[in-house]
Amino acid sequence: MLKIILLLRASLSSRVPIFQVKQNSFSPKKNKLKHFPFCFASRPSSPSSSFSGSHLPSIWEPENRFLNLHDQFFRMGLKLSRGPGKEKSTLQLTRVHILTYLTTSYYLRNLVSKKRRRLIAGGYDLDMSYISDKLLAMSLPAERMRAVYRNPLWQVKSVLDMRHHDHYKIYNLCIEECYDPENFDGRVERFPFDDNHVPSLKMIQRFCQSVRSWLSLDPKNIAVVHCMAGKGRTGLMVSAYLVYGGMSAEEALEMYASRRTTNNNGVSIPSQRRYVKYWSHLLGKGIGNGPPEVRLPQEHSRELLRIRLYDTANVDSVFFVVSELQEVPNEMYRPSVELAKGCCRQFKKGYCRSSSPRYYISHINCDSEEDEVLTDGEEPRLVVQMDTESSIIDEKTCLDFYFDKPVRVSGDIRITFYQKMIGSRLFYTCFNTAFITNGLLQFSIGELDKVGGNGRSISGPDFSLELLFSPATSISGKLLSRDDLSLS
Repeated sequence: MLKIILLLRASLSSRVPIFQVKQNSFSPKKNKLKHFPFCFASRPSSPSSSFSGSHLPSIWEPENRFLNLHDQFFRMGLKLSRGPGKEKSTLQLTRVHILTYLTTSYYLRNLVSKKRRRLIAGGYDLDMSYISDKLLAMSLPAERMRAVYRNPLWQVKSVLDMRHHDHYKIYNLCIEECYDPENFDGRVERFPFDDNHVPSLKMIQRFCQSVRSWLSLDPKNIAVVHCMAGKGRTGLMVSAYLVYGGMSAEEALEMYASRRTTNNNGVSIPSQRRYVKYWSHLLGKGIGNGPPEVRLPQEHSRELLRIRLYDTANVDSVFFVVSELQEVPNEMYRPSVELAKGCCRQFKKGYCRSSSPRYYISHINCDSEEDEVLTDGEEPRLVVQMDTESSIIDEKTCLDFYFDKPVRVSGDIRITFYQKMIGSRLFYTCFNTAFITNGLLQFSIGELDKVGGNGRSISGPDFSLELLFSPATSISGKLLSRDDLSLS
């Protein structure tokens, strides 16, 4: 099937004749097409007879009622002709018919959607699910070749117009893909952020406020949310809105998982789940039926002093890149900007850095994890903790990196680890500096993102990532320097 799609893509962009199948191989042929489920045994004599029963293999029969849909492809921007006004050749019509079949056949799209729940409506089988009576999650409404394996845009519009005519608004979370909002009568709003990553807390706030504003305009209104696959980023933002409506973070994530997937595996990336929990900590009680109060955290600038990997195996060095989401004026999207990079190397037994402080001052503003954010009316408490370079470390293989000049980080941070400096990503993690309640931030292997086979191969049974920071600010508001951290 993949070969067919790739060859069809090449065929649509060139004048090379379409392929034939011969003994499990593909080769161009100029005058004749051999029989294949997606090709014609003989070429149709005219466009009007191009889909007569004599030319159709049995595989086409369930889709006969959709065979005129190639006309809609032209209206949605699929350009198969070589220019306006030119008569379409028989070969071009054949290409249209093949693409029509692929986009109205459900097998490939079901294969791509995996364990996501699908909706059958109006004769279409689409990758979309109702999370609540006001929230609908789906994958990208696609055009051109992407419509072969994603939701075809015109089918999405047809179903939404049929079920929620003039009462739906689409929220596009993709940074990598967009479409003309006029396809949906202009009711499209973008909140773009990177695939498999997290948005800023400010973006989550704006998204929730926009959805609430739209839904409050009319009791019939519905919000339709999508990213590329309609799972991770969509799940993060839908869950955030459910929390905004009064649910706990865990309840929202569980509800999304059960209603969007068949295996209860909704938002699976730990950092995305972490940000839903961050968001829940920022919400206060609303007044009456009004929205909850949002207490966005103060700007917390921290100095990253050390990166350490505990209990590693089969590796003596790991590269890393520290990046930060930076705000761009008048833009919703925040790109990731590199702040530092380096290489964690093996921690030598008995080695002690003379320049490394043994004790660190931390600020803790709460006694429980239920209230982790420092608000304007609260003052932090100072505690002293020891950097545990002890014999326990000597029993494990550890890799670490000390910054000779600490890296100042603030807001939304991403740290990515690589086996080599170029390629071979092992894993990464995302966090917000406002939620660092002491000088140490630790992640187990299950709390890291996209840990593949390479990442697990370097991880021992007690593996963890540890990040050591300076405190955020002193009580007077002064940022403590590295010299202030060392006690003698």
